[in-house]
Amino acid sequence: MTTGMGGATAEQALAGLTDMTGGATAIADGEFEARLRQAQALMREAGLDAVYVNAGTNLYYFTGTPFGATERMVGALIPASGGVHYIAPAFELGTLQGFIRIPGEVHCWEEHESPYRLCATVLAQLGIDRGRIGIDEAAPFFIFDGLRQAAPEHDYVSATAVTAGCRMHKSAAELALMQRAKDMTLAVHRAAASILREGITTTEVTEFIDRAHRAVGAPKGSYFCIVLFGPDTAFPHGVAQPKTLERGDMVLIDTGCQLQGYVSDITRSYVFGEPSPRQREIWDIEKAAQAAAFAAAQPGVPCGRVDDAAREVLVAHGLGPDYQLPGTPHRTGHGIGLDIHEWPYLVRGTATPLATGMCFSNEPMICVPGEFGVRLEDHFYMTDDGPRWFTQPSPSIDDPFGLAAEE
Repeated sequence: MTTGMGGATAEQALAGLTDMTGGATAIADGEFEARLRQAQALMREAGLDAVYVNAGTNLYYFTGTPFGATERMVGALIPASGGVHYIAPAFELGTLQGFIRIPGEVHCWEEHESPYRLCATVLAQLGIDRGRIGIDEAAPFFIFDGLRQAAPEHDYVSATAVTAGCRMHKSAAELALMQRAKDMTLAVHRAAASILREGITTTEVTEFIDRAHRAVGAPKGSYFCIVLFGPDTAFPHGVAQPKTLERGDMVLIDTGCQLQGYVSDITRSYVFGEPSPRQREIWDIEKAAQAAAFAAAQPGVPCGRVDDAAREVLVAHGLGPDYQLPGTPHRTGHGIGLDIHEWPYLVRGTATPLATGMCFSNEPMICVPGEFGVRLEDHFYMTDDGPRWFTQPSPSIDDPFGLAAEE
């Protein structure tokens, strides 16, 4: 039996977990203020007069205001100089004021009024009459459409140069929160492996993982969870009717949680029972591809080169090429932070140079249709000297959590 598999009940495994959030420090007001200054500097470089950020992770990142997006416009106008101006429904004023970390004037609209016309009025009050306005790329189309109809005199463009320009470079405080969240999820992975038994369902495992994430201190439990067994593991994001666990099945568990808004995302693949020669072969190729991607991730190297390095390993072993199966059907990795997938991406042709503070998943998954899939997903962050792992990669298919080294 693979080391660390089975032998514990859910309650026994949960009893072995403790809250891991002690000492985790939230982002300070001073950092939000620094983000706004950086955004305004990038706006001036890009020739933007103002940027609109919508409720969601961009609003939180720049203002510290945790407010979810709905069909009603809630957000903030950030001018190229000066303070923040919030836009919100009048009935949400009290709620919004309780969340705002960075002071700014709040402009309210009643239910029968146009928030888009209100934005146009605020821009005019700021002296922006025919401006170039950046729109949060995550904002729904109806907001962009409403703004351009209410004030067609402005030129509306994507604000990605500002939002991504700031968010892709994580601070020390952000890296610390991400490290803790990933440590939490790795502990949950180990606990989940310990409860596996023949006949267990993916639903049972998913429910356990949610409870386990709460046990280690994630207040909302799992941010997401994918549990797959056997041939189902060849489908990166799952199947409609997942099978129960049988001896000899490949197991794929991909899950994460949130800590102070920052996301973890780790995948482990291993065999319940004794790995077959074929499973060993593919698992080892996956590990080699992951290692090649990590080695290629050097400062100044284009993001796309990391994807190329992983695929070169696969082709050398007769897999692929490109996105052909058996092989890797998707990019090697994605950025991560407040969103589970954010800029930049480790995908062919991406010219963005790797730089300090960037954070990525490293997961060149191998899918073998009709047999199984192997995804080893760990994340790394860039330093001046090169990449650093948040979590150490799985050492072997026989001991996926490195338990033997701890004995």
